[in-house]
Amino acid sequence: MIEPWFDANQWAWLPGTLLGVFGGLWGSLLGILAPQGKGRPLVLGLGWLFLGVSLVLLAAGMTALASGQPYSVWYGLGLTGLVGTVVFAPLLPVAKKRYQEAEQRRMTDGQLN
Repeated sequence: MIEPWFDANQWAWLPGTLLGVFGGLWGSLLGILAPQGKGRPLVLGLGWLFLGVSLVLLAAGMTALASGQPYSVWYGLGLTGLVGTVVFAPLLPVAKKRYQEAEQRRMTDGQLN
């Protein structure tokens, strides 16, 4: 067996915890700002960033598995990447649609006044 990339007893919890916390904050921003039509570059940019990080973690987990890393190394990276990808990929089109709906409401309300 090759040398582990990191001590999984100390660091394996970190990717999932960070992605979960930041994903929750992103969801809160999305839920508050998108219906108002505010913060579009921030919210969509963070969504793409988190999707990219998830894909990198998934690739790192698959690379770790293929290179013979211990279970505790590849599982923590791979599962975090997989869950992040499954969560963020479908939510980005939803976020974009919410902003489009807010823009449509703004245009409609502007015509009525």
